[in-house]
Amino acid sequence: METPSGKTAADENFPVGSWLLPARLRPHIATFYAYARAIDDIADNPDLQPDDKIRRLEGFAAAVSGADTTSPGLHAAHAIRRSLAATDVPHQHCLDLVSAFKQDAIKLRYESWNDLIGYCNLSAAPVGRYLIDLHGESPATYPASDALCNALQVVNHLQDCGDDFRALNRVYLPQNWMAAAEVDVSTLGGSQATDALRRVLNRCLDATDLLLIRASRLPCQLRDVRLAMESATIIAIAKRLSAELRRRDPLAERVVLTKAQFLGCGVSGVGQALYQRIPRWLGAMASRPSSVD
Repeated sequence: METPSGKTAADENFPVGSWLLPARLRPHIATFYAYARAIDDIADNPDLQPDDKIRRLEGFAAAVSGADTTSPGLHAAHAIRRSLAATDVPHQHCLDLVSAFKQDAIKLRYESWNDLIGYCNLSAAPVGRYLIDLHGESPATYPASDALCNALQVVNHLQDCGDDFRALNRVYLPQNWMAAAEVDVSTLGGSQATDALRRVLNRCLDATDLLLIRASRLPCQLRDVRLAMESATIIAIAKRLSAELRRRDPLAERVVLTKAQFLGCGVSGVGQALYQRIPRWLGAMASRPSSVD
């Protein structure tokens, strides 16, 4: 039932299971990524009909929830079910991803920004929430995490806006914003963005940058310093990609970061996360009782 696309963690905008995260958790994160990749590949497979996609995705949901523990072809779902049981992370995050990709199977247009964010709340936010739960962090960090994940998802939609339209007739750009700019969806099939489409892309980036402002609170909210460094790095990556998408044309080229840019985001993110923790560390040191000889 899986339909591998050949994509790997190296194709993602974020460092999947990077060295910043605890080694003991990386196998579980890799298992979660493999599951997400498997169901995403089903939703994006142009050779499958919508009803076939939904049937396959429902099979994954049954395997994750434990209703089906034996069916072949669901290796990624069985693996994440065992991982969730071992780490005591709820399976709802995995089921939310299934809901998102079932939506992808039948929904090709998004009427408004709020409509798009509703989709991102199912397709992207669960990834951050999974990591928060896996690290034993507070659900109070969900809003900032949701903002970060949703921003990164929109950035990915903008990177792929031409390919999504040509391969799947799928358009994530808000239709009301396109109508206001008098942009027809067929424009996405061109080799370069028109001035009108550029205005729509920039409007999406403006809204994305507001999400990143909310997301910037996340590293300070996290107790785990390694997860804080990871989140700060991803924020830096998202900001850099947003800036690149403003000056480059995603119809004319695949807008991605260079290895040097990724490295720069990593150094910046780690440094920022550590710098933000200095007051906390100083306060903890000051509160320690002094020993008396």
